[in-house]
Amino acid sequence: MVFVLMNLKSNCLHILLFWMQFFFLLPRNLLLAYQSFGVVYGDLSTSPLYVYRSVFAVSLKHHQNPEVIFGAFSLIFWALTLIPLLKYTCIVLSADDSGEGGTFALYSLICRHARFNLLPNQQAADEDLSSYKYGCTGQPPASSSLKRFLEKHKKSRTALILVVLLGASMVIGDGVITPAISVLSAVSALQVKGEGVALTHGQVIALACLILVGLFALQHFGTHRVAIVFAPVIILWLFSIFAIGVYNVIHWNPKIVHAFSPHYIIKFFSQTRKEGWISLGGVLLSITGTEAMFADLGHFTASSIRLAFGFVVYPCLVVQYMGQAAYLSKNISSIPDSFYKSIPERIFWPVFAIANLASIVGSQAIITATFSIVKQCHALGFFPRVKIVHTSKHMFGQIYIPEINWILMILTLLITIGFQDTTLVGNAYGLACMTVMFITTFLMALVITFVWQKHVIFGISFLVFFWFIEGVYLSAAIMKLPQGGWVSVLLAFIFMFIMFVWFYGNRRKYKHDIHNKIQLKWLLNLGPSLGIVRVPGIGLVYSELATGIPSIFSHFVTNLPAFHNVVVFICVKYVPIPFVLPTERYLIGRVCPRPYRMYRCIVRYGYKDIQKDDRNFENQLIQSVAEFIQMEAAEPPSPPTSDTGSFDGRMAVISTRSNSGLIISESDPGESIIRPSTLRILKSSYDAENPQMSRRRVRFQLPPSSPAMDPAVKDELLQLVEAKEAGVAYITGFSYIKARKASSIMKKFVIDVAYSFLRKNCRRPAVTLHIPHISLIEVGMIYYV
Repeated sequence: MVFVLMNLKSNCLHILLFWMQFFFLLPRNLLLAYQSFGVVYGDLSTSPLYVYRSVFAVSLKHHQNPEVIFGAFSLIFWALTLIPLLKYTCIVLSADDSGEGGTFALYSLICRHARFNLLPNQQAADEDLSSYKYGCTGQPPASSSLKRFLEKHKKSRTALILVVLLGASMVIGDGVITPAISVLSAVSALQVKGEGVALTHGQVIALACLILVGLFALQHFGTHRVAIVFAPVIILWLFSIFAIGVYNVIHWNPKIVHAFSPHYIIKFFSQTRKEGWISLGGVLLSITGTEAMFADLGHFTASSIRLAFGFVVYPCLVVQYMGQAAYLSKNISSIPDSFYKSIPERIFWPVFAIANLASIVGSQAIITATFSIVKQCHALGFFPRVKIVHTSKHMFGQIYIPEINWILMILTLLITIGFQDTTLVGNAYGLACMTVMFITTFLMALVITFVWQKHVIFGISFLVFFWFIEGVYLSAAIMKLPQGGWVSVLLAFIFMFIMFVWFYGNRRKYKHDIHNKIQLKWLLNLGPSLGIVRVPGIGLVYSELATGIPSIFSHFVTNLPAFHNVVVFICVKYVPIPFVLPTERYLIGRVCPRPYRMYRCIVRYGYKDIQKDDRNFENQLIQSVAEFIQMEAAEPPSPPTSDTGSFDGRMAVISTRSNSGLIISESDPGESIIRPSTLRILKSSYDAENPQMSRRRVRFQLPPSSPAMDPAVKDELLQLVEAKEAGVAYITGFSYIKARKASSIMKKFVIDVAYSFLRKNCRRPAVTLHIPHISLIEVGMIYYV
């Protein structure tokens, strides 16, 4: 009895704390909820433009009567209630990854709690990141045994990443289809006869293409420049369709409220049978855009999205669909133009203008989401290197990718001109969106089991319940493959093939690097001079290896037997978390004994991190290495060992804000800190021609002599400072990957044709890493994989 009372008291305390936190954050959540209208709900709120037309377009031509219309509305109502409201608002929004949402957020959560990760160069030190842990550590026996079973089979990890890539490919496909159907549906009102203006079908298509070209042409300005008008447009649109819905219910058929009962769904299928099942491909268009609530979670909060949907978006959409059904029950012949025909004549043109603005906002939201998903795919190694432009100095995550933007525009125009019909485009759109929801349900079941660590029965129950509902809609969408649905499959196949080829090629290259990396014993046998001439300066050797010596280093010193006094092996890698704190970004270690002056720096980013050119990387690196040297000297000496691996593996997290013990002073722009005269002339010429790429010049100095500083540490710091003043060179590999002669035809096609084409037409690693061209040295190598 006492235990029960204590448990009840604890639960009451948790509930009280929850409501106190809710009301304390209410003003902030209300502001974010207001902002979310223009970013999250543009696509979902414009669905009434084309849903009923798609439902009755083909399969229900012979079942157009009031009872079937009532049943169609009942299906739409329960679809909106079960999937956006119940599944996403109540459950999925709680599965955020440090505030981030989307397919890759779920995948990253799963990878951090089960060994499903296929990303290269991952280390145990990554698990010490503050944002890596999630939830408690204990697991029920059932889920623990299931996790061990899945971890044991590599095929399960491969299958999981293929599922995630399919979801990402479908989202990118949405970025092609959504602008086409939204703009085409909005301008189709100009074909409605009797409204003063009636354009021909060709003129409407031309106008839609013109709007689409303008929409994509404006992307380089960034969403922040027009975001101030997004939310008011969608709010005005929602209240407009709400008022029209109320008017139609009262004026045409108030009995439509009876259709809230699922009984009308049974009557719908009893009359329509197979045709009714096929028409579900049109019903699911009422919930397209739902995935944006979770995908755009990183820009808002779960509470703000719940407030906006539950109190504004959901009721407005339900009333609008109910009003359209009430109007159609008395005007069966108006089904092809149900939305615009249901608008009272006096307000037709104002609503038409708002509809066009709302469709543009909805298209903008999915285009921005496409940029974001491509960036995440690139960060995790599944997409070729592309140019990423940051369009806002204040809003984090607002990016623009020129190559993707123009590819989307061309594909959208091809779909608009090729189909010229919102019903056909809607079939492709519905299949893409439902596939993403289907995949999200599967990943969410794994999160419930492995991350939330609930009993496996909860994950299975969630999976079975929502897969049954979504499976019915997905099967109906698949039936419409010949009527336009094949477009989404084709787009998904193209983007997924690109991702697979890029990931496979990079994976084979990484395995080749691992297999051919230099043994540390070889360097130790050469001695501190490495058997070559050590020239003044710092050499930064870039590779994907987090341990070991990359083969490009031996290839360089073998063909040019000279290298810098100080060598730093740099590995820039991404970890399966959204963000890495700047204080935890750098891992510094020593590769060889102290006289060799060889270090390792691992720079870690999350999949949502923006790798900016802060033009201060060299200075941060010097400070981090200096901090590591002093930190290492302060530790007790380790016992001597014959294991050469002990020199390569000990890493320390060095904050860029740490006290390096060096005195930093601004260098006079007119005073060169590079000693060789030829290089000084080249550097000055390069800075004059490229002022935007000039680095911040600083001078490092040792502090006044202190009796506490070890002479060996002081000498090492002095050499580091002198090497920095002599100059920094960036050494990267310029690799050509070829399949071996004994490889299969398929492998030769993937490596020699597809991967080679992508590598030649994407941005070079040096550009992505923001390496100054004047300091770049590329080492050419051929990889036979």
